[in-house]
Amino acid sequence: MNWTAKLLLWYSENKRSFIWRTTKDPYKIWLSEIILQQTRTAQGLPYYEKFITTFPSLSDLALAKEDEVLKLWQGLGYYSRARNLHATAQYIHFECKGVFPTSFKALLKFKGIGDYTASAIASICFDIPEAVVDGNVYRFLSRFFGIETPINSSGAHKQFKAKAMELLDVNEPGTFNQALMEFGSTQCVPRSPNCTACPFVQDCIAFNQNKIHLLPVKTSKIKIVNRHFNYLIILDPKGNCVMEQRTEKGIWQQLFQFPLVESQHTITSPTKLTQHEDFPTKFSTDINQVKLWNEEPVLHKLSHQNLFVRFWILEYDKELTNGYPQDHLQRLAVPVVIQKFMANFFSFAI
Repeated sequence: MNWTAKLLLWYSENKRSFIWRTTKDPYKIWLSEIILQQTRTAQGLPYYEKFITTFPSLSDLALAKEDEVLKLWQGLGYYSRARNLHATAQYIHFECKGVFPTSFKALLKFKGIGDYTASAIASICFDIPEAVVDGNVYRFLSRFFGIETPINSSGAHKQFKAKAMELLDVNEPGTFNQALMEFGSTQCVPRSPNCTACPFVQDCIAFNQNKIHLLPVKTSKIKIVNRHFNYLIILDPKGNCVMEQRTEKGIWQQLFQFPLVESQHTITSPTKLTQHEDFPTKFSTDINQVKLWNEEPVLHKLSHQNLFVRFWILEYDKELTNGYPQDHLQRLAVPVVIQKFMANFFSFAI
């Protein structure tokens, strides 16, 4: 039995049952792939179900407001995925008359659809022989074939893509791709894989050369940056507060937040907060009291950043002109760290 046949046999006996594996609808396959990028399946499944319930078709997603999409996405992180998802749905709906493109090259032209996602959609939905390459595939192939090219180097994708294309079952490209990803996800896992139960163990170079823990190779990590966020919960006598939308590029673009003072180090007193150069001076004269809500900063970890977050409660004497009532806050798409604060401070449900 050759390598590919062995993989497909393993998949037929071990594949997990997911709702997106019961369809070839390109909208649903695309949605599942975007949600599951950089997201564990257990975490992504509830989001997929919520999206399909709220936006049953591509047209429903295209006609939604971006804020609605971001709110539904809240908690998944990497919000550019949601913005690109929405933008591409709008383009297909309005410019392509709702018809999903059926070629690999056409799929690559859309926002948020790279080689991996285009390969998945093309192979699963349209039986186009394009092999997928993701983290699971890198790991499985690098271990079995002993490939020591760093997976985050410039030529890695081309090399691993070529190897996956050699192995691809052109008659069942969609099944092959799902089998390849499934094997890396459940069998050839990053740490402590159960090699004794692996059907490929006999010919696996990493196993036979005791390199399981060394492959795949990845060059040194990007330096983690520490940032200090001070959120200002400015409350007027009616309990309304100030919210603003992040419009600049970077983390949490288009999400709502409380006014933010970002400092180089931990701010230790209300005086230092109100004297900071980023403090909104328009509120300074009518603030009655400033209190720190959490003495210990909340550590919120992102891919290349550690955010140390403090929340300051500011009592504002006047009624806020554009203040948000507390019952309105629940409808805004906000970062998870703010949602968790609101759940405690305003007794909102997460």
